[in-house]
Amino acid sequence: MADAVLALNAGSSSLKFAVWRDEAGLVIPVSKGEIEEIGAAPHFIARDTSGVILIEKRWPSATFSFLVNELLGWVDHHLGGGHLAAVGHRVVHGGQDHIRPERLTDGVVAALEALTPLAPLHQPHCLAPIRAILASRPDLPQVACFDTAFHHTMPAVAARFALPRAYEEEGVRHYGFHGLSYEYIARRLREVAPNLASGRVVVAHLGNGASLCAMSNGRGVDTTMTFTALDGLMMGTRCGTLDPGVILYMLRRKNLSPDEIEHVLYEKSGLLGVSGLSGDMRVLLASDHAHAREAIELFVWRIARETAAMAMSLGGLDGFVFTAGIGEHAPDIRAAVCERLSWLGVKIATGNPAMAAGRISAPDSRVDVRVIATDEEAMIGQHTLDVLAAGAAWEGLG
Repeated sequence: MADAVLALNAGSSSLKFAVWRDEAGLVIPVSKGEIEEIGAAPHFIARDTSGVILIEKRWPSATFSFLVNELLGWVDHHLGGGHLAAVGHRVVHGGQDHIRPERLTDGVVAALEALTPLAPLHQPHCLAPIRAILASRPDLPQVACFDTAFHHTMPAVAARFALPRAYEEEGVRHYGFHGLSYEYIARRLREVAPNLASGRVVVAHLGNGASLCAMSNGRGVDTTMTFTALDGLMMGTRCGTLDPGVILYMLRRKNLSPDEIEHVLYEKSGLLGVSGLSGDMRVLLASDHAHAREAIELFVWRIARETAAMAMSLGGLDGFVFTAGIGEHAPDIRAAVCERLSWLGVKIATGNPAMAAGRISAPDSRVDVRVIATDEEAMIGQHTLDVLAAGAAWEGLG
């Protein structure tokens, strides 16, 4: 087998991974999997491209470093005579300076760790596998791929808060997230619908975390998540856009500490907070409870309202793309969103069917509506190969 790269996407209690083969500089999928329930009873499972289980293991408990080394050991064995050339990582926050994938060094890791206050619940999880691999395999190249990088093409007016300029100089600005997902969708659109890809498109990444991105000719011009991954759309357990006065109310009237407020906003709000039942859209769609209906209605309403803002940033709307867990697998949500956007010329085909290249819009719809599966790990794998190739080219010039 040719050289391969490992793409890692770390969450709070899981580590998604994918193994990609290098074929003439392009990534070809080999296998995918996940280590879930980290911190409890870890479950390690990997499948090949046809879905056949290649390995499945469980432990009553295990340290994170142990799990990472188990994964690396399995990848070495899985590759047979192949060679693991590098590991690529999804890093949620790159700040103002890290705007493209880059090779990780001790200095870069330290700089990324300094950004933790900008993404306190995400950045530490992104850095954990990086540090574990540095400790066990310091010579194995690692590459950081930033979720914020795609949004650095936003105009200054879309990236600025109306705060004293000193805050902006400290890095308080709109960054945007889910960038690897949006970059993947932009590339797929160029493949399946090149005319649409060159136009004005809003992409809705709807999962437990949710956001919108306005793209013009495949470049990001606006997005709903701003300084943190808390802003914008209502999410599974996150509130989304909120009057800052509510936080002052929590501080002064409810006597909550900053940590307690953070817990409410990130983990007790959104679909969970409104429904009082669950942050999982599947549970709410299956429920006949009035509060579940209210949570779904608010979720849809917020998507439609923010889409109108994205259309303004674009100067119109040619296409709308649903992606991620809810976007790809919840036709009822797609239909409800499109109904609220009918005034923009959005009209989906009867029955919300998936047609060629994921198109679900009716023939007479003024807006081309599609469902496209995202693949952040594919972008991580491709970026990792590209960084390795660029490094080899520089060495050759030297």
